[in-house]
Amino acid sequence: MTATVIDGKAKPRGRFPHVKRAGDFLYVSGTSSRLPDNSFAGVEVDEMGTTKLDIRAQTRAVLENISDILNEVGADLTNVVEISSFLVNMNDFGGYNEVYAEFFDYDGPARTTVAVHQLPHPHLLIEIKAVAFKPIEQ
Repeated sequence: MTATVIDGKAKPRGRFPHVKRAGDFLYVSGTSSRLPDNSFAGVEVDEMGTTKLDIRAQTRAVLENISDILNEVGADLTNVVEISSFLVNMNDFGGYNEVYAEFFDYDGPARTTVAVHQLPHPHLLIEIKAVAFKPIEQ
């Protein structure tokens, strides 16, 4: 088994890898819209401190981050067989689902979406973990 932390991506906020290979399977840790500079895609804070959170922008950034992580280990989103998504508010389901459909269709991965009380930062609306199948090349 190999565990990988990807250079150029946001550093995990704990002692875990971005992705772990176990045989022909790749397990992508819970991924958010956090950027390498520790800012977040889909977050705007105005001069008065009013925060606007965008589920569509965050979902797109999360799926792009997962794609980047998989690309670093020789796989891509077509290899994903299962997705687990965590939403802070199920009222965001429509926007999340709309963007998700830009990346996957009915032949895509099995998916579970659940509501959670909170995520590791108050600006996060979504986190996704993924399992991909990519046989080791002999």
